[in-house]
Amino acid sequence: MGPGARGPRTGRRGTPDAGADRGHPGHRGPAHPGRARPPHRGGAAAVRGAHRAAGARPHDAGGVDGGCRRADPGDRQEVRAAGDGRGEGGEVGVTNLEGKVAVVTGAARGVGELLARKLAARGVKLALVGLEPEELKRVAGAVGTEADWWEADVTDHEAMSTVAREVVDRFGKVDILVANAGVATGGPFEDSDAATFDRVIQVNLLGSVATARAFVPALLASRGYLLQIASLAAITPAPMMAAYCASKSGVEAFAHCLRGELGYKGVKVGVGYLSWTDTDMVRGADEDEVMREGRRSLPWPANKTYPLGPAVDRLVDGIERRSAHVYGQWWLRGMQPVRWALPTVIGIGAARELRKLGPKLATSQSRGLVGAGGAADEKGRVARS
Repeated sequence: MGPGARGPRTGRRGTPDAGADRGHPGHRGPAHPGRARPPHRGGAAAVRGAHRAAGARPHDAGGVDGGCRRADPGDRQEVRAAGDGRGEGGEVGVTNLEGKVAVVTGAARGVGELLARKLAARGVKLALVGLEPEELKRVAGAVGTEADWWEADVTDHEAMSTVAREVVDRFGKVDILVANAGVATGGPFEDSDAATFDRVIQVNLLGSVATARAFVPALLASRGYLLQIASLAAITPAPMMAAYCASKSGVEAFAHCLRGELGYKGVKVGVGYLSWTDTDMVRGADEDEVMREGRRSLPWPANKTYPLGPAVDRLVDGIERRSAHVYGQWWLRGMQPVRWALPTVIGIGAARELRKLGPKLATSQSRGLVGAGGAADEKGRVARS
């Protein structure tokens, strides 16, 4: 935590000391469910300090979400990216990213992790937010630039407000916010677990709202850019993915509203669309036989799994251009003009395909959140309850 930074409200401030943990090692904040909670350290709780690190470790391709915990000061290192930090500031409509500060939620794996790496290669300073402290620490240590991490549940308004305040204290500003945190579940609605179904909407939609509410003041100060990660599921309905589609349609509409509200104040808002991309979330969904077969029955090109790297490259290009719409796969742009017809087409086609899957659907089990990110969210919910 940099000079002048403060720990979460549940921790007591320690004596300021440059480069040292400011949390009081003998104090633990009240254990309110859903609120920021300092971790244990050495038999006692402490509010953890900032983390800046460099290194090189392989990464997983996964996907998901983000009480508020800081990085361990024992792992803290000072870093500068080697190289010149590529920015294309001379190109019309393109922002030079060198020295910008970006907040990425859901940064522990998948889209969030690789996006952090690629932004770092352009000289961006990073605030990484998620639910998996060890993974966040690994990513922060590998990006090769100034990076801190915060463990926080994006649906927790108080925790996200604390993160936003600490990020500004640490870096002085926020130029870019990528609301990427998300979880998913699948299967027939009638068989779905109510708590799991609701959690998808809480994280994907209400978590994006809490994230924006916490960071919009900083974006207004910097005349920054907010990229809301949506999905093909915002463009077209997908039977057996009702919670995910509802949540992604919601965040698309939310971002479109913010674009109108914030644009005249200098803040640009974009929506990022991804089809089935090779992440932990998609691989987790494919472990379910019914979900896997249902996806394979989709027409080309929606039935393919696409590599993560090119999709994230497109997101980075969109951030550089402060684009209103960013498409992770080339063909998604073409879906927009015909989206009005998709509910009818999908309704007819899905009835036919689900009839074929009827026997398997009849024996299907209630499904939880998919992938390692989903498991991390469920583990966090249990710990907070």
